[in-house]
Amino acid sequence: MRKPSDYAILQVLPRLETGGVEQVVVELTEAIARTGARALVASLSGRLVPAIERAGGMHIALDLETRNPLRMSWNGDQLARLIKTHRVSLVHAHSRAPAFAARAAARRRAIPFVTTYHGAYGDSGPLKRRYNAVMASGDRVIAVSHYIAGLVRERHGVAENRLRVVPGGVDPARFDPDTVNGRVERLARNWRLPDGAPTIMLPARLTSWKGQAVLIEALTRLRHRDAIAILVGGAQGRDSYMKSLAEAAKRRGVSSRVLFAGDCADMPAAYMLADVVVNASTDPEAFGRTIVEAQAMRRLVIATDHGAARETILDGETGWRVKPGDAAALAAAIDAALDMPIDARIAMGAAARDFVAEHYSIAAMQAGNLAVYHELLG
Repeated sequence: MRKPSDYAILQVLPRLETGGVEQVVVELTEAIARTGARALVASLSGRLVPAIERAGGMHIALDLETRNPLRMSWNGDQLARLIKTHRVSLVHAHSRAPAFAARAAARRRAIPFVTTYHGAYGDSGPLKRRYNAVMASGDRVIAVSHYIAGLVRERHGVAENRLRVVPGGVDPARFDPDTVNGRVERLARNWRLPDGAPTIMLPARLTSWKGQAVLIEALTRLRHRDAIAILVGGAQGRDSYMKSLAEAAKRRGVSSRVLFAGDCADMPAAYMLADVVVNASTDPEAFGRTIVEAQAMRRLVIATDHGAARETILDGETGWRVKPGDAAALAAAIDAALDMPIDARIAMGAAARDFVAEHYSIAAMQAGNLAVYHELLG
């Protein structure tokens, strides 16, 4: 009978920087290692490599983010050798470019291949559709929400016996509003936040579809003229977009009310600084991890009414949903949230945390992925 240590799971992704996909890989590494199996991750290096190692995994530096067909073929050879050397039992791909090489290597070594469909992915033409289809080619295809599962069925015709829905999750011990203590005050000092001003937070990398421009426009329409907006997230090379946001804030006369906070290593403390957390994405979110994290922290949450937000927010009960790209609707929702009496805020925050604990725990996400591995490995 095979022991857990006889198994090795290899996860592949482009690089280990910040982001929801990268965090999932870290969390799955911890779950795999906890079973006694060996957890391997292949990607370019990044700031989350130490987190992989702390979770009990082994990182293997490999440039898998290229879209060059010849380099993809070479990467397939590299992964095939890696699979043989480390006696890998199953390969799990989390991104499209690495998935091509991972699929070829897994087929060559006759081991199971799993994909997680993490994004809605643009589907603008036949070539893009073929490129996306690699994420629907696994022996099992994991969708991160029922919204994504619907896209996978519609676009790729994936049969139900290959499709599994495993939503993302958050760690209730890390995202616990009762444990942040003095960290909130330190962060407020670092960000130089004015005392007493209502605070609206948009946590997302700086890219246009995340809706930072919509929030800046909404800021000009608020009745709460003292409210400030904190944009938490790095530009990741999109300096021109960050500059355009700063210029838009200046043109609208709200530059003093917009803070570019950059990346934040302590998101639980950051959420506690917010009166309202906003997800203003103009394109549908595949899952929307920040929506769930903020609810776990008992924050008031407003998100755009499409994608997985329709699953992760109970409108009017654990937060609100507004029309995508509609700055006026977003401003009205923010004003309504800021007008709420304190007891109503507390009640909604408690309902939000209970909802997340029931449906979006990290333990459930880890168990769902491990169950898929078990199906294929026995």
